[in-house]
Amino acid sequence: MAERQMSRTDRKADRDAFVADQKAVRKTGKLPEHLGPPPSGFALLPWLLMGMGAFSNLFQGKTPNPWIGGIGLLVFNSLYIHVVFRAFTKEAREARSTRGALLALGIVTCLLGGLYGGSWLLFFPLLGLAAGAIVRGRWLGRTGIGLSALAGVVAGLRDGWGAVNVAYGTFLSTMVTAAILSLSDAVRELRAAREELARQAVEKERLRFSRDLHDLLGHTLSVIVVKSEAARRLAPRDMDAALVQVSDIESVGRQALTEIREAVTGYREGSLAADLDRAGSALRAAGIEPVVRQSGPPLAAQTEVLLGWVVREAVTNVVRHSGAGRCEITVDGSAEHVRLRVTDDGRGVAPPAAPEPAVPGIGGTGLKGLTERLAAAGGLLEAGPGVRNGFTVMAELPVDPGERMGMAEPVEAAR
Repeated sequence: MAERQMSRTDRKADRDAFVADQKAVRKTGKLPEHLGPPPSGFALLPWLLMGMGAFSNLFQGKTPNPWIGGIGLLVFNSLYIHVVFRAFTKEAREARSTRGALLALGIVTCLLGGLYGGSWLLFFPLLGLAAGAIVRGRWLGRTGIGLSALAGVVAGLRDGWGAVNVAYGTFLSTMVTAAILSLSDAVRELRAAREELARQAVEKERLRFSRDLHDLLGHTLSVIVVKSEAARRLAPRDMDAALVQVSDIESVGRQALTEIREAVTGYREGSLAADLDRAGSALRAAGIEPVVRQSGPPLAAQTEVLLGWVVREAVTNVVRHSGAGRCEITVDGSAEHVRLRVTDDGRGVAPPAAPEPAVPGIGGTGLKGLTERLAAAGGLLEAGPGVRNGFTVMAELPVDPGERMGMAEPVEAAR
């Protein structure tokens, strides 16, 4: 009873939404977004009026053995109603009890049609309606042909050539009912799939924005903090050097505002050279000696964006957690792949792990997010203690064939 009450409440909500949508359609002329309440067994009940001829004959006393006919009519209607109301739920439709009820309905139809003929043969198209509502898939054609043949044989024994109309009506009612209900189910499944895809797109965009914001603000705020500390230390003895640091803070802040706006719109295109320059500036402000080496052909814009994220996150972790005195950033490119390596000589400690389970060997929310970014582009990210000491972050990305054709000659650069 609780499930039935809940189903009734859902149908009422669907009906109200459908009515409101139809009113909006009449005002705006746009296609409706709401499909209305799903079909139910009530949609197939009016077809029972096809049995009014048999009921009339029974009521007027034109049917021999009226008690048998009356009981048969009651059993047929009861089975028909039971079957069609179970046809609109997949679990109930595929249950053995439903198939058994449909088989019993077929037996009663054959008995009544064979015993009385005439208007009682119209129960065969009703049987076709019930069968079309229950049977789907590869058994539908066989069921439709089999019921049509059965109806034709029984009607032929009673009415001769009138059996053609009965057989045709049975086949048509079976196939049309199955087609309409299958189409209705398919439309609703497609609508549900579209809503799910829209929800996933929103979640994906939210995840992209959160990652971009974390990577941008994490690096930028670390640079601002380090340069602010440097300016505070330099101010008492060298005001000009302190003003240089303050000017850098202003520049970093303006650049961060621009990048956040671009990240919000999703059109941020980074420059690896600019990221390397900012990384060197942040390392020097933190008292860490930067060594940057870059070699190989020019990189595609998307590759530079991904490597720029890795440089930002790795350098931020070096400034925050390593306690290093030297940091090496190496970019090696070839015709097949490009590899970025960030190595420091610090304590060799990974950044604090995130609350959620991390990728084996990689700690921290930023590195985990970068691992997923590079994996989506066909690359990989590895992070862990160095061979001797310190900590190493290595990123590798493949070069697409289209990018290889546009590559210039390798250029050696070192800063």
